[in-house]
Amino acid sequence: MKTLQKLWMSGKDVLPLVEGGKGIAASSGLSAGAWAAAGGVGTFSGVNADFYDEAGKLVPIVYTGKTRGERHEELIAFAIQGGIAQARIAHDVSGGEGRVHMNVLWEMGGCERILEGVLEQAKGLVHGVTCGAGMPYRLAEIAAKYGVYYYPIVSSARAFRALWKRAYHKSKEWLGGVVYEDPWLAGGHNGLSNSENPTNPEPPYPRVAELRREMNAMGLENTPVVMAGGVWSLADWQDWIDNPEIGPVAFQFGTRPLLTRESPIPEAWKQRLLTLDPGDVLLHRFSPTGFYSSAVRNEFLDDLVQRSERQVAFAAEASEEMSAEVAFGRRGRTVFVKPEDKPKVEAWVAAGFSEAIKTPDETVVFVTPESARHILKDQVDCMGCLSACNFSNWAQNQEGTTGRRADPRSFCIQKTLQSIAHEGNVEHELMFAGHNVHRFKTDPFYKNGFVPTVKELIERIVKGG
Repeated sequence: MKTLQKLWMSGKDVLPLVEGGKGIAASSGLSAGAWAAAGGVGTFSGVNADFYDEAGKLVPIVYTGKTRGERHEELIAFAIQGGIAQARIAHDVSGGEGRVHMNVLWEMGGCERILEGVLEQAKGLVHGVTCGAGMPYRLAEIAAKYGVYYYPIVSSARAFRALWKRAYHKSKEWLGGVVYEDPWLAGGHNGLSNSENPTNPEPPYPRVAELRREMNAMGLENTPVVMAGGVWSLADWQDWIDNPEIGPVAFQFGTRPLLTRESPIPEAWKQRLLTLDPGDVLLHRFSPTGFYSSAVRNEFLDDLVQRSERQVAFAAEASEEMSAEVAFGRRGRTVFVKPEDKPKVEAWVAAGFSEAIKTPDETVVFVTPESARHILKDQVDCMGCLSACNFSNWAQNQEGTTGRRADPRSFCIQKTLQSIAHEGNVEHELMFAGHNVHRFKTDPFYKNGFVPTVKELIERIVKGG
């Protein structure tokens, strides 16, 4: 094992070990502060973070607005309160060691306002901001305004080149590092482009080497690359350390910090992590963001897979291609489908999937009446948690809509992530995880269900375990 040298990040020499910021209460001020206290870079999620009353009790999020726009404003106010609360906790727990970062998603609803609101009211508590899920052009401007370092999350040299040319060259001094997130291995939302094959993973080394060449050409030779996605043990990355082709490098751990004593996720979630096998994580495109994302295959995800499989093209009027008439629902509504699709529709209806819901793509999906009611209610209850949502058709523009039909093949991501983070139902909610999560089951460090502290985990990582 090569000796891990400290690296200058966000204004301080730290261990080049970064906690990945997992959205909606999966990485908190407690976990981030503990990671920083151990000498690394802790990251709390600024995505609708939890906050507390004067007695330290979690404040449940209750929306009272009658319109999506009103609830969107409530969500932004809640998110700013939560971000400030987690920043304060992280700062206190860190004891002045390491660095504390805040993670946001550029495509989350009100991202810029939330980021500015937290940084304004938590001055000196946050040293850096990581941001992905989109092209965060204004990230550099906002970070520089508040004197914090920024860390864009990209999945290709091309993406960083676009960010640099358009905006980042103006705030070079505040660029703390560039996070390369492997789009085939990372948990949560992934940066796969339309030109990349989701079923044909590319190794990260040549992609990061290309990113480094681009950065060197921009005069960023001393700016670290943070390798994220698929990082489990430093023993797997020895050829990256002290490698001039990669340059200064840090490693981001997203999945392993979930299973620590300071991790805020429910116990049921932690225990589920210890049972997963290779192949239990699915790279899919059901997210209402439109991005690919990776999550554990459970009943929630299987339902989405099966829902899309119960899908056929339709027409309101008969044509040469759409000539077979089918009826569905209690009112016996009719549409026309291809003759070869009629037997499938009749079988689905007979099996209880008797409600057909139209999609934006001139198709219908067949679901149970109960599922149809849940889908409609979740769409109506939308609080604008994304800048644009395929599921509800919300968008944070003047019209308040994407202009497309709401998509029943997706889901309310705010609802399910809040539920799993606070209630721990690991079968019926979305459970993000990286593709190496199965290593919990075989890594001897976790033998007999051992759950380490953050300090113990970092000590293990430093030794190559």
